[in-house]
Amino acid sequence: MSDTLKIDVLNGPNTNLYGLDPSGLYGRLTLPDIERLCRDRAQQSGASLRFRQSSNEGTLIDWIHDARREADGLVINGGSLSYTSLGLMDALVGFSGPVFQVHVSNVFKREPIRHHSFISHVISGCLIGLGPAGYEFAIEAIIRHFKEI
Repeated sequence: MSDTLKIDVLNGPNTNLYGLDPSGLYGRLTLPDIERLCRDRAQQSGASLRFRQSSNEGTLIDWIHDARREADGLVINGGSLSYTSLGLMDALVGFSGPVFQVHVSNVFKREPIRHHSFISHVISGCLIGLGPAGYEFAIEAIIRHFKEI
């Protein structure tokens, strides 16, 4: 780890639509709003933050590979790929730092297919149903991890 803690936040399919869904399932904050919250939280602790979104599984996998070389901690909201992607899971296995998964909605109050996440098997912890604050809590968990070691 370098002197400055480096955290990557990766967002999967359709997270770019947060705040735009008339049903309000994911709240009113847009992904740029969530990015601002994350940047503010990281900055308070002197950490640097890289925030990315893609609906492409291969791009997310490439970013996880990049994070292995460039980041100390990782926050991932895999979106629907959380439930389907062995590729994301396999890529995360190779990341040596803490990894926290965020689900904005409570997946256990939704369709049964969302009750099992491949990603959850290989990460440090999950933040589920806390809305956008889950991102901030995940960043805080990474910061605390490095303060405690």
